[in-house]
Amino acid sequence: MSARKTNIKKAVLAYSGGLDTSIILKWLEDEYGCEVVTFTADIGQGEEVEPARAKAQAMGIKEIYIEDLREEFVRDYVFPMFRANTIYEGEYLLGTSIARPLIAKRLVEIANETGADAISHGATGKGNDQVRFELGAYALKPNVHVIAPWREWDLNSREKLMDYAKTHNIPVDFNKGKKSPYSMDANLLHISYEGGILEDPWAEAEDDMWRWSVSPEQAPDKATYLELTYQQGDIVAIDGKTMTPAEVLTELNRVGGANGVGRLDIVENRYVGMKSRGCYETPGGTIMMKAHRAIESLTLDREVAHLKDELMPRYASMIYNGYWWSPERTMMQAMIDESQKTVNGVVRVKLYKGGVSAVGRKSATDSLFDESIATFEDDAGAYNQKDAEGFIKLNALRLKIQASRRK
Repeated sequence: MSARKTNIKKAVLAYSGGLDTSIILKWLEDEYGCEVVTFTADIGQGEEVEPARAKAQAMGIKEIYIEDLREEFVRDYVFPMFRANTIYEGEYLLGTSIARPLIAKRLVEIANETGADAISHGATGKGNDQVRFELGAYALKPNVHVIAPWREWDLNSREKLMDYAKTHNIPVDFNKGKKSPYSMDANLLHISYEGGILEDPWAEAEDDMWRWSVSPEQAPDKATYLELTYQQGDIVAIDGKTMTPAEVLTELNRVGGANGVGRLDIVENRYVGMKSRGCYETPGGTIMMKAHRAIESLTLDREVAHLKDELMPRYASMIYNGYWWSPERTMMQAMIDESQKTVNGVVRVKLYKGGVSAVGRKSATDSLFDESIATFEDDAGAYNQKDAEGFIKLNALRLKIQASRRK
């Protein structure tokens, strides 16, 4: 055992209770000779997290953290991200990316609480999550030691993992029935699918892969309408019923999924350099994106809205690449949140066979839409159309000069 490993007395492991993290738990004890603290978070993945306690106890773990973080996740991470209308590479709503800074934060906090020397995660050396976890951890605890087993061990196949589990008497749950061929990650914002036939970018995803939504073809023939109430850029009520952030997203997922909303199939550019094909279900987030842009269209000044759109791709890359805890993201968030003070009102959306349309928007206090000016009818002198002539000529001046030079 190296000196580096002997210096680690206690490590906090992000623990799901599944095969990989159960093996990591034992591997940490054997390779580092350290005590392990487990941390399991409920961020809306749709699976019971309490069984992880029994598994950890069965493996002799004394300090076990199991936490319901759904409200914090939506309130402090998802909602702030959606205030910016954040989309990565034109399509991806960043469902996996936005969960990682919260998990990194809790890993560091638990390490501080328990006096641990290190944190550990089960992300592979090929993906983005290792970057997100570790950039977050270093930003919050600069001297933390990070153990990433997939970058150290030689258990690089399912067969080797199973052999390790058998050799070390690690309990493995075998789900009866057909096992999903996909690698999946879920939280309250989305569920992702990778691997299997999706590794061929030409192959269409099988319809029975999707878990949260019906296919648009099978969605109801009658449209569903929702009224979403906004306060400072966040949804606070649906159809007049006040809800917490997590309740809002849960309900939008339910209604959106029932109407075939939120399926996405993309090839994305990972931060580590490779292209990766993935499928995502984000029904609630898809509705939120459409509705938020609708209420902003009514309440934001033109140049503020355009500036937000210009900066959004940079903001999206920060989140995708793992820089949530960076000073530049914090600075940009302050600007975004300032812009949302007037984003108040109600949006009516229409859901129909996979589509989301904003069909109404109103704001009693912050609307910048002036019907007396915008009307095609007699505006009673509110707007002098003759003023447009000088406006056009001044803006055409440079074009006319350039055209004269060409002649």
